[in-house]
Amino acid sequence: MIASTFLFCAGAVGWSLTEYGLHRGLGHKPRFKNPFTREHIRHHAKTDYFAKTSNKVLTALGAGSVMFVGTMPFFGPMGAGAFTAGFLSSYALYEFVHRRLHTHGPQGPYSRFVRKHHFHHHFENPKMNHGVTTPIWDLVFGSYEPATLVHVPEKLKPRWMRTSAFDVRDYQIV
Repeated sequence: MIASTFLFCAGAVGWSLTEYGLHRGLGHKPRFKNPFTREHIRHHAKTDYFAKTSNKVLTALGAGSVMFVGTMPFFGPMGAGAFTAGFLSSYALYEFVHRRLHTHGPQGPYSRFVRKHHFHHHFENPKMNHGVTTPIWDLVFGSYEPATLVHVPEKLKPRWMRTSAFDVRDYQIV
């Protein structure tokens, strides 16, 4: 039980590092053209654009299958299942959080912080703040930049900024 819990948590940390690596490596410093880069560029150009959920689910199922089979010799079936479940659960949570950052106003301190951190990446400096759900890997790899006032272009203003009150200390529409 303890080993499975540890491996689940290790899978979650593994996703967190993968999130950062994919975003920074394939999203902003690609060595070759790839579908992720194209979708990512579209998301930066139109911040309410997200790739099709069906594509993400199919990719996750494929990656999860490969991960399970690849880790089974090291962790056994239960451990491989726990690691893969931690990874995929964290990926699903990431997708939920990322979409909500763009579609809903802040709901608490964490939401306010990660939204501001992520929007700083979108609107102030795309070379920094690649972590969406946490700044940990930005701190580790030197790509963290504190978000102060985020200047959001009027044409890219998220819908939630148009229809609800938002914290004007964090954003300025330009």
